[in-house]
This record gives sequence, C-alpha cells and structure tokens, in this order.
Amino acid sequence: MLRSARQAKILEIIAHKEIETQEELCEELNALNYVVTQATISRDIRDLHLFKVAGVEKKYRYAYINDGESEISPKMKNLFRECVVSVRAAQNLVVIKTLTGNGANAGAVVDKLNYTEVVGSVAGDDTLLIVCEDTDSANAVVERINEFTK
Repeated sequence: MLRSARQAKILEIIAHKEIETQEELCEELNALNYVVTQATISRDIRDLHLFKVAGVEKKYRYAYINDGESEISPKMKNLFRECVVSVRAAQNLVVIKTLTGNGANAGAVVDKLNYTEVVGSVAGDDTLLIVCEDTDSANAVVERINEFTK
C-alpha cells in the first residue's frame, strides 16, 4: 500500500472519528484493508505532524493542522481557543499556558498569525513562551491574542 494513500486515509479517519490511540488507528486502518503495524502508524503520525487535543467522547483525540493554509481556519481557531488557559505578559515576554500536551499546538497557531511584534517562540508541554522586542510589543500581543480567542 502506498504511504501517501495510507496517510490520506488516516487524515480522513481522524476528521470523522475520535481516535485516541495508535492501536485504535491501526484497527480502523486494518478494518479498511490497510495492513499496518503500530510502528508504521507511529511514523505516519510523526510525518503528518498529528497531535492530540481534548476530545468530546474520549479524553483525547488525534488532530491535524494543514501547514499549507495561509489563514487560520475556524477549526484551528477553535482548537486554540479550547486549549489556551491563560495569556500573560512578563516584560518583553508573553506566556501562554495551555492544557497539558498543547503547548506546541498553540505555538503553531501563533506562528500562523505572523504578528510583527513576535521575535520568536518556544513551546513546551503546556506552555508557549513568546519573545517580543519590548514590553509594549508584548502587551500588544497579549491584547491581540485575547481578541483572537473571543
């Protein structure tokens, strides 16, 4: 089976179903006659840049953000809104606290926002640290992010 076809099917599955584990994804693919192992799924998850977000039916589910999008999709905005716990300025820094496991997700959204005040950012498990040139820039970024999440 071609890798690209399998990965396209993975994206289709996670778009329509809450998949919490690699094992669940293996079962779904195997049921559709894609013979895969957990190791293959692990590589596909890494290649597709899948991440976990809070689920509705399950505790977590796999999700995907298309890096080719030039605008923030409503789905990305909702993911960001749901995972951000707080946004604070600390001098020239902005600290965004997120739900566990969502620091990188928040970073992907902030990177897409392309704020000119942002010099760079570093994401952890539940925190995104944004570096701005000065205190005024950091405060402006906090305001803009708070406005974005309304």
